Amino acid sequence: MTELTTEQPRSSKIFFSFLPKRSGLIWVLLGLCIFAALLSPAFLNPLNLTNVLRQVALFGIVSVGMTFVILTKGIDLSVGSILGVCAVVTALMLTDGWAPGVVILLVLLAGAALGAVNGLGVTLGGVPPFIMTLGVMVMGRGLALTLANGQPIGLGEAAPKFMWLGRGDFLGLPVPVWIFFVVSAIAIVVLRYTAYGRQIYAVGSNSEAARLSGINVGFVTFSVYVISGMLAALTALIFVSRLTVGEPTAGTGIELEAIAITVIGGTSLFGGEGGIVGTIIGAAILAVLANIMNLIGITPFTQQIVKGAIIVGAVLYEMQRRRRSS
Repeated sequence: MTELTTEQPRSSKIFFSFLPKRSGLIWVLLGLCIFAALLSPAFLNPLNLTNVLRQVALFGIVSVGMTFVILTKGIDLSVGSILGVCAVVTALMLTDGWAPGVVILLVLLAGAALGAVNGLGVTLGGVPPFIMTLGVMVMGRGLALTLANGQPIGLGEAAPKFMWLGRGDFLGLPVPVWIFFVVSAIAIVVLRYTAYGRQIYAVGSNSEAARLSGINVGFVTFSVYVISGMLAALTALIFVSRLTVGEPTAGTGIELEAIAITVIGGTSLFGGEGGIVGTIIGAAILAVLANIMNLIGITPFTQQIVKGAIIVGAVLYEMQRRRRSS
């Protein structure tokens, strides 16, 4: 009985067990903000803070999907390519005169379909998530370049009708921030207060025990990749709306950002531990850190080294924590 409880923790226990981690993350975030303000007064400029919030929203939406996947002990390397494909499809449809509302719906479905390809390969094909999503990443990028003939696709006359999604403001905050807030709120409710959310944690903790307890492990695993693909598509819509161009190389490297954010937020790469609140704080930490590096003139290439080191450090910390707890 004790073993089953360990494999299927209740939502309330998960919440309280992560309070110390989240408190630590909040202090790290506050410390980074204070350091940035002391380093450069430009950090507190309203325009700069708005840009930071937009970065948090854009990377955070993808990271919410990545959190679902990693909680099941999976990984999704294809989110950047899915974003690129959906960006090109969005631009093509808008320039062909499709209504923005229809475009948004169909692009979200396209992202879900590409995520379903990952899910089917992992569940029915038995392909390891790393290999399956790596293959879809390569194929997706090729598909995006093929559809766009290797060139960015401008929205032209359709741009003004679509710009509000990425550039608009509502109650003083950018629209993407509100979208991120809604996505995060839904994800928190699903993971903490629904049977489906508990099943995700159970599958990530021990898939065999979850199967023996009656959970449809295949469906749960398949569904998280669909969620990840759909949220990558949502990010693509915001990208296109903000830049007014469908760029086939859009989203390159965003999978690394999403993994870093998820791991920084306390979600274990070994599955079964973590949550969306940590992911939100992780997105804010990485956005502020990137902003600090921009303010002090660190090149984007060096920033990649820092982000890679963060991922390795977070995994090493998680491994040490697991050894101590066992």
